[in-house]
Amino acid sequence: MISVEQARTALLDLISPLPPEDVPLTEAAGRVLARNVAARRDQPPFDASSMDGYAVKSAEVERHAMFKVIGESAAGHGYGGTVGAGQAVRIFTGAPVPKGADFVVIQEDVARSDDLVTIADVPGQNPNIRPAGADFRAGTAIPAPRVLTAQDVALLAAMNLHRVPVTRKPQIALMATGDELVMPGEDPGPDQIIASNSFGLRAMLQDLGATVRMLPIARDTMSSLRTAFEMAQGADVIVSIGGASVGDHDLVGQVAADLGMDRAFYKVAMRPGKPLMAGRLNGTAMVGLPGNPVSAMVCGQIFLAPVVRRLLGLEQVLPTLRQARLHTALPANGPREHYMRAVIDGDRISAFDNQDSSLLTVLSQANALLVRAPNDPPVQPGASVRYLPL
Repeated sequence: MISVEQARTALLDLISPLPPEDVPLTEAAGRVLARNVAARRDQPPFDASSMDGYAVKSAEVERHAMFKVIGESAAGHGYGGTVGAGQAVRIFTGAPVPKGADFVVIQEDVARSDDLVTIADVPGQNPNIRPAGADFRAGTAIPAPRVLTAQDVALLAAMNLHRVPVTRKPQIALMATGDELVMPGEDPGPDQIIASNSFGLRAMLQDLGATVRMLPIARDTMSSLRTAFEMAQGADVIVSIGGASVGDHDLVGQVAADLGMDRAFYKVAMRPGKPLMAGRLNGTAMVGLPGNPVSAMVCGQIFLAPVVRRLLGLEQVLPTLRQARLHTALPANGPREHYMRAVIDGDRISAFDNQDSSLLTVLSQANALLVRAPNDPPVQPGASVRYLPL
């Protein structure tokens, strides 16, 4: 067996970031920006009023000063003339400040009679003008890589970028295996169970930014597994679930080897998830996950999530562990790194008593994985422990 760190390093060595593609701005949210992009214009593109009021010369601004209104400037319809001495232009928020003016007296501070306005209250020092380029200038860059948020999309739109270079979504073929499995909604036989792993992993991988192709359940025969591998062709990563152990009916590794798989590792010193394998099958990375539901989902967090992030070209691919105070004592850990299902509440964390790798109810209630190092000694309440948020 190899360590989690060694296995993850070997797995990440099997893949490289995917190429970019241009997508419409409307489809950019949640995608990974593949290269730096730059604004095509200043924002605002002109000195703009930040208030409703009257544009005048700042040198003439004082209480009781009187101005003649000579025109109007509205958003999208600026005033084409020049403001001279003793003159004012009615202006609205977002409108271009006319030539000759460098101060906007807000409308609450003036009194108007026909085409004359008088500053009735002390106007203050704020000119109420947003200078051209105050937000960004033409050429201002958004650096890559980054997952584009709704805020980023708004900024890209303001920069006049209608198409965005993003990393192509990873295509992952997900292959559940086992005679015991039937799909949700079907009627299982007396010795069968419902396939759950592929649905949980599909949701996880899609949240990470991948496109998932779920293959039909592969039965525990050489021919069925070969057909499943053939159907997985064209994917960036092939993920099998179950059948990777050493039982008489665990044939995934054997079929993959017969098809030319160059295995990178098999078995990891972790709990849950020991029977994990990975390699390259005819140029495509393959990961064989254990079949126990919790094992598969935990391995998804620890191994598949970094794979997707690497394929997307992100710089931070490894999960970030946090610290919390232990609420209830834990006994000494065994020789494998243990990812315990736990609940984090504020700065306190509690591990579930039952850590059986078949219990999806426990995993569903957990919001963290408490990480125990191999051969970790007993831990007392109040001690600082590491955890991975779920």
